[in-house]
Amino acid sequence: MRMGAPGDATGEENRMPRRLTPTQQRLLDYLERTITAEGESPSLRAAAAAQGVSHAAVARTLKALEAKGCVRRAGRYGRTIHLLNRAREVAAPQRGRDIPVVGRIAAGLPLYAQPQWEESVTVDAERFRGRDLFALRVRGDSMQAAGILDGDLVICEPRQYAEDGEIVAALEEATVKRFFRHADHIELRPENPAYTPLRCGFGELLVQGKVVGVLRVMR
Repeated sequence: MRMGAPGDATGEENRMPRRLTPTQQRLLDYLERTITAEGESPSLRAAAAAQGVSHAAVARTLKALEAKGCVRRAGRYGRTIHLLNRAREVAAPQRGRDIPVVGRIAAGLPLYAQPQWEESVTVDAERFRGRDLFALRVRGDSMQAAGILDGDLVICEPRQYAEDGEIVAALEEATVKRFFRHADHIELRPENPAYTPLRCGFGELLVQGKVVGVLRVMR
């Protein structure tokens, strides 16, 4: 079983409203210490040995913690355990997921099919739930009116089509612009009047993703 670290509030603030029994508190404290030290949670068997109780006793205590909103069990046979914060949401450190950061899109090969990347970024898995997401580092200020600044990372959902008005990542040099379809061409429109829209023939452009979020880079 795997668990994440406590939520945004301190452990004491998180647990006070839950009125845990001494047994429940000991198990929760043990799990938090173990996760902090080892980066992952122990198995039920290891937890039982450390607590000096049976495997069944640990399972019962976990069930009680779940009922009190301290944990959430998931996965096959409930082996995956999420620690919850005071709002009964998965604790922030556990919600992270790594997605690849790309700088240039390879022509003809979908981004999500490329096996290796030089960099990755951790995002909130509750906010970004799509499959095969990728991040693209923005260069320049052509999208500043859309809140996308030079150096930002845009989070993209793999897609090879777009609807009018959507912001997309497209070939051949990786570019992020707002997509519009016209009768005889595709327009990639910047969000900065200092830049001229790009005009592309229908066979000249390959959309690789829809922008679904922006991560601001601290300067």
